[in-house]
Amino acid sequence: MKVRTRFAPSPTGYLHIGGARTALFSWLFARKHGGEFVLRIEDTDLERSTQESVNAILEGMTWLGLEYDEGPFYQTERFDRYKEVIQQLLDQGDAYYCYCSKEELEQMRNEQMARKEKPRYDGRCRDRKAPREGVEPVIRFRNPQDGEVAFDDLIRGRIAFQNKELDDLIIARGDGTPTYNLTVVVDDWDMGITHVIRGDDHINNTPRQINILKALGAELPHYAHVPMILGADGKRLSKRHGAVSVMQYRDEGFLPEALINYLVRLGWSHGDQEVFSLDEMIELFDLKDVNRSASTFNPEKLLWLNQQYLKGSDPDHVARHLSWHIGNAGVDPSGDPPLAEVVKCQAERSKTLIEMAESSRFFWVEFDSYDEKAVQKNFKGEALDVLKALAAGFEALEEWRAEPIHQVVIATGEQLDLKLGKVAQPLRVAVSGGGVSPPIDITLELLGRERTLARLAKAIEYVEKKSVTEGPAGA
Repeated sequence: MKVRTRFAPSPTGYLHIGGARTALFSWLFARKHGGEFVLRIEDTDLERSTQESVNAILEGMTWLGLEYDEGPFYQTERFDRYKEVIQQLLDQGDAYYCYCSKEELEQMRNEQMARKEKPRYDGRCRDRKAPREGVEPVIRFRNPQDGEVAFDDLIRGRIAFQNKELDDLIIARGDGTPTYNLTVVVDDWDMGITHVIRGDDHINNTPRQINILKALGAELPHYAHVPMILGADGKRLSKRHGAVSVMQYRDEGFLPEALINYLVRLGWSHGDQEVFSLDEMIELFDLKDVNRSASTFNPEKLLWLNQQYLKGSDPDHVARHLSWHIGNAGVDPSGDPPLAEVVKCQAERSKTLIEMAESSRFFWVEFDSYDEKAVQKNFKGEALDVLKALAAGFEALEEWRAEPIHQVVIATGEQLDLKLGKVAQPLRVAVSGGGVSPPIDITLELLGRERTLARLAKAIEYVEKKSVTEGPAGA
């Protein structure tokens, strides 16, 4: 048997964290077993489904790297097939027309609740022969009334339902359009899905779908229901917890593989290991290791993981993602210094690509002002002498590399009898505009001789003017 899994989102919104984790688990299972992963768009909710949501789902899948082997398939393009199956169920006697009005159903529900019974359809149209004038009938599946329906969930173990607890669900609305529990059954059957991996909010749908599959003589897939994700407060994950579009995580400066790594650890583990390559995930992932209890979303853990990936990934790979953020900030990073070289010196000090982009802007863009706190702290006392001495030392350098640059900084400190910080910090403010940068020798090497000297000259002029207007430096 060739393993075939699927991800089947409804295009009524973006691809969120819960959906992305379900897609990831399905994708990993298929890849581990040499199987195929199918993408299906369940767009039969015509009022709420939008092309914008479809695009957002496809964009999210692409960004995460969850490539699909088949699809995307759209349910709205399969209505003829659903009608065919509904007719088959009618012909077999496994479905029937229900002419109950909304008022009747509401009264039925109220009476059952008054008797403290579970509200459910009581089957009053099961044996009805004659149509009812003025009512567009729905079509209901004739669920078995005795026995049980059970399945061995690959995460939760054996789960059983009594058929008498399951009412006759609607499989076609009054206008003829099919409902979810019918379309998902037909799709999984037609597409040869062997393993249905989905959220545990679908557990109650599973016995109904199994009964429809049995009525159709179809082979049953294996089911695995993944526990939900909770916020730190123990409540179901929502926007306030971080349940936003996966593309927002891109916008906030996360690498896709960091988010993938975080998602796989939401409910699955392999010993104490926290960081996994994609190949390791595929090799190690197993549904039996997925927790039965809900997982808690922790933004700080995701941030930590992102930092690990920024530090440990190929700088060229990080640079490709950083380029998008640099461009969004209105900067063209195509010139010197090379973006990958900037990544190498910034990775240790950045938690997100947004941070990296903001702190690297000075490499390509001239700044009009200095950070006020950095100026007050570092452009005082001997700062003017330091900057002038550094400028002279750099002018004389024959080779513009980090090591000789570092030697000039050391020599300047010795010449002026100053500690390294008293030399490096004014220099850092002069070339970057602020008090923070990568190691100063590497920073200057990447900036290049011309820009370094030009910025030193500008800083010297600034400090001289400041001394005139405020009195002697350090006074």
